[in-house]
Amino acid sequence: ALPGVRLVGVCDRSAVAAEFAAERYGAESWHTDHAAMLAALAPGVVHVATPPQTHFGIARDCLEAGAHVFLEKPVAETLAGCERVIGTARRLKKALVVGYILQVHPSWQKFTELAQSLGKPLVMRMNLNQQSFGDMWKTHKALMQTCSPIVDCGVHYVDVMCLMTGSRPVRVSGLGARLSDELPAGMVNYGHLQVTF
Repeated sequence: ALPGVRLVGVCDRSAVAAEFAAERYGAESWHTDHAAMLAALAPGVVHVATPPQTHFGIARDCLEAGAHVFLEKPVAETLAGCERVIGTARRLKKALVVGYILQVHPSWQKFTELAQSLGKPLVMRMNLNQQSFGDMWKTHKALMQTCSPIVDCGVHYVDVMCLMTGSRPVRVSGLGARLSDELPAGMVNYGHLQVTF
């Protein structure tokens, strides 16, 4: 809907999903292979909203193809992967924007503004208890094959803590637990963090 912007294509591994998205959002074309799409369309900007384990490769490919990238978090599964994607963006002088929606959401902006007016907090605790069942549990289990909800969602709340304090963390302590036998061994889907600023 932005003036001067055309949605030249959408891509999904599923042809059914790609075709549906193209029709729903008025894209000029749809594709099932991101590399082929990049070569065919040479887009100026790409929004990467794929499963977390694919972010590193797709973001790097988009940057190398000459596109600016709006990337959902996490940037990559490892710190080394994050550094490589960021390094690629810097080397090619391309914008790499990570989707921290709470920074621009009006309710959270007001919350942060009000919190900053209260002085420096001594202690902060944020709870996120997302219940999951039925089809949503299937979706969440699929995400948790490679990405913990602490990384997928919890980073938003640490980001808000940083905005509220105007500071950077100096130490993070925490504990985690695997609350379902249906998750991969080692996958933590509950966490408690104490952040020192």
